[in-house]
Amino acid sequence: MSKKRDLEIEFNEVTSKLPKSLHSFIVKQPYTEYTFQNQAVWRYVMRLNVDFLKNVAHKSYINGLKLTGISIDEIPRMEGMNRILKDIGWAAVAVDGFIPPNAFMAFQANNVLVISSEIRTIDHIGYTPAPDIIHEAAGHAPIIANAEYSEYLRRFGELGSKAISSGEDDKIFDAIRELSILKENPNSTLQDINNATNKVEEMQKNVGELSEMAKIRNLHWWSVEYGLIGDINDPKIYGAGLLSSIEESKDCLSKSIKKIPYSIQAADTNFDITSAQPHLFVTPTFSHLSYVLEKFANQMCVRVGGLNSVEKVIESKKIGTIELSTGIQISSVFTRVISNDDKPIYIQSSSPTALSNNNKELIGHGTNHHKDGFGSPLGKLEGINLAIEDMSPKDLEAYGIIEGEYVELKFDGGVLVRGIIITGKRDIKGKIQLISFKDCSVKYKDEILFKPAWGVYDMAVGKQVVSVFAGPADDNSFLKNYKLPKSSSEQIVYDKKTLQLHKLYGEVKNIRRSGHIELQKVASIYNEIIRDYNQEWLILLEIYEILFETKSDIRDEVKKSLTELRKNDKFTDLIDNGLKLIE
Repeated sequence: MSKKRDLEIEFNEVTSKLPKSLHSFIVKQPYTEYTFQNQAVWRYVMRLNVDFLKNVAHKSYINGLKLTGISIDEIPRMEGMNRILKDIGWAAVAVDGFIPPNAFMAFQANNVLVISSEIRTIDHIGYTPAPDIIHEAAGHAPIIANAEYSEYLRRFGELGSKAISSGEDDKIFDAIRELSILKENPNSTLQDINNATNKVEEMQKNVGELSEMAKIRNLHWWSVEYGLIGDINDPKIYGAGLLSSIEESKDCLSKSIKKIPYSIQAADTNFDITSAQPHLFVTPTFSHLSYVLEKFANQMCVRVGGLNSVEKVIESKKIGTIELSTGIQISSVFTRVISNDDKPIYIQSSSPTALSNNNKELIGHGTNHHKDGFGSPLGKLEGINLAIEDMSPKDLEAYGIIEGEYVELKFDGGVLVRGIIITGKRDIKGKIQLISFKDCSVKYKDEILFKPAWGVYDMAVGKQVVSVFAGPADDNSFLKNYKLPKSSSEQIVYDKKTLQLHKLYGEVKNIRRSGHIELQKVASIYNEIIRDYNQEWLILLEIYEILFETKSDIRDEVKKSLTELRKNDKFTDLIDNGLKLIE
């Protein structure tokens, strides 16, 4: 299916609040490009899953299907889902396969469910490593109807979008995305798929120290994707990966799969996307998920701040935000930190920078003003116990920090600022956050950090770094915050024979819907299938379903063909499961 970006995408009251930086990931759902075989795959998986999951999934699942507007018989239309989802405060958007983790989390933080508009091929009907509409719509959507779980998802997105990633994370993401695209394209060669699989497996084996994003993705995988809930000896399924996989939903509850109580240890437990999971985590309740998330959040740079957090955002080489104790937020790609006694005493960026307060860009301090970067000392002045941010107007005057006056400010650690103060910026409570100088020079020991010829010097005020996180403080400061994936889904080209097969699926669907069975017509379709498509088990099941109560000779012929096909190991369970539903 092609994924053409379409300007006619409908935004509703939830999606219209999304940051503009996320809009580039949204695509128009290519509904007319779903084939009749795609529709049959959806129906088969959904009928089978609902029949099985009604007894083993969390009680929110079956009710949630109705509440989120998901039909068993047809692939859902995004517009229809959105009309129903808005009643529970959520929305859905179509995207092209995997999107970067920070972007995925940012959608979730805004109560928007990201749905890959792809659908798995018949060859991967039991399980696919690629995100598809069965996984996203039928897996994720139903459980968000549960208010407690819905809030967990939103909060997870809020924290996940702030998690700092590494260059290694990007490489693994690109490799997994490439593999998922190849696996779901019937035109891919086996050699290409094997090469991509080996690449992913090799990367997963050689993962170094886990970044914040890698750890939070682990938490997401073992809860949102592959989570079990309830009694550890008799749990129920709520993870979308399990709810959308025929194979794994059945296998996961067996004793061969180890069950582990869900805890913060899940953050350090890696997963392999290319194979079934050998163990799963069980949470006693949805509220316990939020408890574990809060424990993890207390270790994140967004809450810890300090030198180590600054170093992590520099290592990420991506847009991040450093927030100081005055509340001023500096957003950029940071390149350097000077430290003293394990404390940051100077931070530096060398690319466009925006200054904000309370996640709102300060007027006149966007990327146009700070287009070449930003640098500022941190901490207290040497020999003065009172930090600048804590000084009253009288204190400022006593230390010579006065508008229009020349001043020399020497900070603990050795950074020296000399210049004439032009003005200062204060927050709503009067705390000074920014001091601007002209004719200013900034030095650290013998190194010149800023020259008077470079223009006005804006110095952020703050005695310490209280928070560091991925992305800008104000989403509108950087409209290209998220990097679009390198690879994109290619349009699947079908040959004439395959197009004829899809047409036959359509004819079978129309007969089933009409309720009027012309045995001669059905026999004609069956004979064409046996002659030209003798491995097509799914359409035979659909024909058998239509004929089941007719007690006709053609019905027995179809059953005989299915019995013969099931001798092939790869079809045995698929056919047996379908026959159970019908019979």
